[in-house]
Amino acid sequence: MKKTAIFPGSFDPFTKGHEDIVLRSLELFDEVIVAIGHNSNKKRYFEVDFIIGKINAAFEGDERVKVIVYDELTAILAQKHNARYLVRGLRNTTDFEYENSISQINKYLNAGLETVFLITSPDLAPISSSIIREVHRYGGDVTPFLPYKL
Repeated sequence: MKKTAIFPGSFDPFTKGHEDIVLRSLELFDEVIVAIGHNSNKKRYFEVDFIIGKINAAFEGDERVKVIVYDELTAILAQKHNARYLVRGLRNTTDFEYENSISQINKYLNAGLETVFLITSPDLAPISSSIIREVHRYGGDVTPFLPYKL
């Protein structure tokens, strides 16, 4: 049976940290679905279609990576794609506290769903999409933090 994992997030933008989580997930799973979700608490900085194109380009030729957009509960999305795993990257203990709460709710909504936490590679831990957006907004060079050119 194929092991499918979903890597959900807003990916606004998709960073080298996100890329690292996908690459490491491919060592554990047969397929990784990068699922760009709608977060009602956030207004997007980069257009979804732009980010989809950049993620697809980053994994061009690797049919094990798929990119989708969704606007529903992640636990339900996983059922629809026969995914038994969610992948989340953890940079620090604050991330763990937040992600642990979400994983418990997802397990309640979908008993067969397991969340797999991957600790961020140390050299990528300082990277966050919100910081990248701020640097970009004020004209700073964000190229070192992204797996593509803006």
